[in-house]
Amino acid sequence: MNKVITVSRQFGSGGREFGIKLAKALGIPFYDKDLISMAAENSNLSEEFMRHYEESAPGVFSRTLYSYYQMPMTDQIYIAQSNLIRQLADKGPCVLIGRCSDAIVESSIKIYVHAPLAFRVQRKLAMETGVAPDKMEDHIKATDKKRKKYYEYYTDKKWGMAENHDLCMDSSIVGIDGCVETALAFIKNLQK
Repeated sequence: MNKVITVSRQFGSGGREFGIKLAKALGIPFYDKDLISMAAENSNLSEEFMRHYEESAPGVFSRTLYSYYQMPMTDQIYIAQSNLIRQLADKGPCVLIGRCSDAIVESSIKIYVHAPLAFRVQRKLAMETGVAPDKMEDHIKATDKKRKKYYEYYTDKKWGMAENHDLCMDSSIVGIDGCVETALAFIKNLQK
């Protein structure tokens, strides 16, 4: 396995769990939320600040008079994460989750994990997320909307579109382990 694998996912579909299991099966590093602390170390931005603003696209009115001639913080965070993602990809095979990594590492194996909303709601309700059951559907939709806005702002591509990925899987049909098995077979056939 000599390729970087990027995983995009709908919130609650199990894309993160899939990425962890895939990286373990391949014996390669896995990067997700740790990208934030790593990027903070390589930039002048604090980790707390990056966690607050990461995966947020700048708003239409996000600039103040003071910051008019400065780069928006969300852009600074995106650049810091993009630089780190490129550095990690240059080091060798790994699994990268989200953060537009599929667009940043163009030569990666691009995987998208999705599932119907009802499945994602039930999956997240089974976890201790701190979100009230009657608010879970709205929370999932809001998270996906935020990811979509971020992805489309920074990549000029449509989020969640099959043509942006090499492999798309519905985790509600085959489960996370089935997604891992499918991805492993796909990757094995790519190397022939």
